[in-house]
Amino acid sequence: MHLNSFKFLIVIFIFSFLFFHFAYAQSDSQRIDQLRQQIEALEKEAEQYRSNIAGEQAKAKSLKGEITILENQIKRLQTQINITSKNINKTGIEIEGLQGNIFDTQQKINYKRDTIGRLILALYKQDQESLVEILIKNQNLSDFLRQNQYNTTVSATLFDIVDQLKDEKESLEETKINFENKKQELESLNQKQKQQNNSLGQTKTGKNTLLAQTKGQEAQYQKMLNEVEQKKSLFFTELKELETKIIQGGLYILHVKAENLPPKKTKLFQWPEDDYRITQGYGCTAYARCNRSRGPYGGAPHNGLDMASGYGSPIQAIGDGEIIANGKNDGWGNWIAIKHLSYNLVSLYGHLSAFEFLRVGTLVKTGQTIGYEGDTGNATGSHVHLSLYKEFFTYLKENNGQLYFNYFEGSINPLDYL
Repeated sequence: MHLNSFKFLIVIFIFSFLFFHFAYAQSDSQRIDQLRQQIEALEKEAEQYRSNIAGEQAKAKSLKGEITILENQIKRLQTQINITSKNINKTGIEIEGLQGNIFDTQQKINYKRDTIGRLILALYKQDQESLVEILIKNQNLSDFLRQNQYNTTVSATLFDIVDQLKDEKESLEETKINFENKKQELESLNQKQKQQNNSLGQTKTGKNTLLAQTKGQEAQYQKMLNEVEQKKSLFFTELKELETKIIQGGLYILHVKAENLPPKKTKLFQWPEDDYRITQGYGCTAYARCNRSRGPYGGAPHNGLDMASGYGSPIQAIGDGEIIANGKNDGWGNWIAIKHLSYNLVSLYGHLSAFEFLRVGTLVKTGQTIGYEGDTGNATGSHVHLSLYKEFFTYLKENNGQLYFNYFEGSINPLDYL
């Protein structure tokens, strides 16, 4: 093997790979940048719809306002679906690029292995010749020295290629890990889009149902709100009596009690939604009308925080913990409870439109999606109800067999630890 021809082959090989990969990567990079720009524009559009919703929610409830909220929720969900679709396209391109990188790197590894084999063979053949044979083979001392230099260069090249091979193998393993991560991201995006489509369908149905029930009349809408509030007040009055019996009889299905609470204003948790707006605080709020039997909670304070980010928005665990209970009942709709192991505090999330597929006993991480914002149960608009408990228990409501949890006792203000 002549040294110059060997070097020429290496240069041609590396140049061809670099040129192909650069052209491929450049094309992909342009497509990804275009998608990112489109996603940024759509995110601004979605934020405007969210702002419109927040503005309407701050006003007194009216049929016109509720329809405006629903229309903006529909537009926001349609925009979010479009964003997810473009993220799916972007991730698909990134996966294709990683596949190309894996192929390129594997080809380089194969070539370097072949080159190493040829270099070792060349050195082996040289080692089989004695110094006298080499001197006889070369016509003069100058040729002999050049041959010696050639052997030294081949040895140095061999070590260099071995080092490159190690780097290529590490790069290949890293690329394979990125490839698997992107595949998981793509699967997650597909699930997200499916959930967004479900939320869009439910919101459209909700708007049509509201118009059908009220016949487009404000007076009919206000009448409906009053009926909902009266029903809610009666529900909580009955619930308080039932909860008292459960406590007196110790008829708990599950009972968790925290000890040694940390000082207030200790930040233990994060918010369960992004871009949220608090629609009702904790305690004796203006809406709760405490100590009035006709108040929406039967005269009791509001035992949590209500917040809204938009129908179908992901609801996230506020801290690491274990899912200890979930269910669906007339009061809270779809709900889920998480015990946070550090202090045995329990966070509860109510009125969800849907759950993630997480069983009781599943360990969850801070920020992990556990469900989606909705208006199930006794709710007059899309939001999530977040309660935080120092003492939490569940029990069965005998007349319908639904699983309930304590409302009137055991809660603390979530703002103390958010």
